[in-house]
Order: sequence, then C-alpha cells, then structure tokens
Amino acid sequence: IEVATSSKGLFISQRKYVMDLLKETGKLAAKPADTPMDYNSKFEGDTTPLFDLRQFQRLVGKLIYLTITRPDISYTVSYISQFLHAPTLGHMDLVDRVLRYLKSCPGKGIWMKKNDHTEIIGYADADWAGNPFDRRSTSGFCTFVGGNLVTWKSKKQSVVAQSSVEAEYRAMASATSELIWLRHLLYDLTLRRPVTPIKLYCDNQAAIHIASNPVFHERTKHIKVDCHFVREKVQRKIIMTPYIQSEEQLADVFTKALPKNTFQNILAKLALIDIFA
Repeated sequence: IEVATSSKGLFISQRKYVMDLLKETGKLAAKPADTPMDYNSKFEGDTTPLFDLRQFQRLVGKLIYLTITRPDISYTVSYISQFLHAPTLGHMDLVDRVLRYLKSCPGKGIWMKKNDHTEIIGYADADWAGNPFDRRSTSGFCTFVGGNLVTWKSKKQSVVAQSSVEAEYRAMASATSELIWLRHLLYDLTLRRPVTPIKLYCDNQAAIHIASNPVFHERTKHIKVDCHFVREKVQRKIIMTPYIQSEEQLADVFTKALPKNTFQNILAKLALIDIFA
C-alpha cells in the first residue's frame, strides 16, 4: 500500500500492486473497460466449468486484497467470490473485465482531506432480490469520518428478503453496527463522545418509518429480531435516519452494477481519484 502526504491531506493507493497484477496476467496491453462490471450483463455468461480452479481462486484472492483501497471494485469482487468452488468460463470473463477496468485507472486511490471536524455519517442501501440465481439481496454501506471515506462493505444477505423494505432494513442494521463501532473508536481516540445523533442516510422511506415508529409491529414480524437493533439506536438518539434521494445514494455502488456516468459520479463523491493520471 502506497501513501502520499501533503499539507492538504493524505492519498492511499495500491498502484504498484495493480501494475504487478496486470503484468502477471498479461493485461498491460488490454483494452481498458469503463466499469468493473457491464451494466447490461444480466449475470449471463458461458456456463462451461473452468478447468484451472487454482488460477481463478488465486486471482480472486488478489482482487479481494485490492479492495482495501479500491471500493470501486468491491461489489464485483464480492459477487465473483461466491463462485470460488465451482467457477465457469463466464466467471473468468468477469475477472477479466475487472482487470481491464484496473488497466484504465491503475493509480486510483482514496483521497483524505484535512478537514476541521470529525463528524461520522453513513450511507446504507440494498439491491432487493438482485441475485438472479437465489434471489438474495445485496447489502452495501459506506461510512465517513470528518468528510473522508473510512470503511465500506458489499455483501450478499444470508436469507431471502420478502420485501425491499426488509432488504433495506438489514442493510441499515449492518451499517448501524459499523457506525456504533466508529463512534466508540473515536471516543477512545479523542475522549469526547459525539453529542449529536449519527446520520445514516437511506433512500427507502418505509424502512426509515419502521426504524423510528414502534407501532409497525404487524409489518415487521417477518424481519429477524436483530434488525430491530436499528430502532433501539434511533430511540436512544445515537443515530438518526434522514431520507436521501436514490440519485444521491453513495452506497449504490456497493449493491449493483451501474452505468458509466452514475458510477463515475459516485466515485467522485467518495473522493476516489487517480493523482497519477
């Protein structure tokens, strides 16, 4: 991991690691791709079983390590990782697409500006029944401290959600746990506990109402008990859940493949840049 510092902030990247990976896979002269996953792919591809499992698993392992500083490939790598034990040629094509995307921006990394505050905020989203094979949803969230991206996650949910609200609520529960951990960490470092509720932005109004309204019992019986962890934190004024338009939802990039323009706009807001470009 490479770190560049200046009076204005900090830049973290894995440029050398990416270049070594491209050289190892013979992709230095490959045609660059605009996004890590084709927006119109519909997850379809060659279903012929892959012969060399070890090579596939090794490449995916390297990509997983790369997500330490590359949130832009988190969703695609998370999806590919589900097929480590039985990959197909279509899955290898997805890995090839990620490598061609890395070819277009090998030096991209996280820019952390020197701001004058330590406010914690989060964004949570879910792609309901987005997986066409088992219809499980994908949760995604990202958190900011002092206006800088610090943590993010993209993960397929363990059970099938019966509604988009349930899927969103599970994503909010995961994000809430992360925000509470950051709150305690910041307290340990500064000895000052935040006095205002942490903002967790969500683009699903029904999920927001369930989190703040304890009367919605009939509509939430099918949701696992641990998801009501969110409601408890809202009632204790530890977090708050303001609504945000779907177009402004930064966690979208962790739940699904996006068109080029939308994808690039979100990366710009996440302060994911390439200072070598």
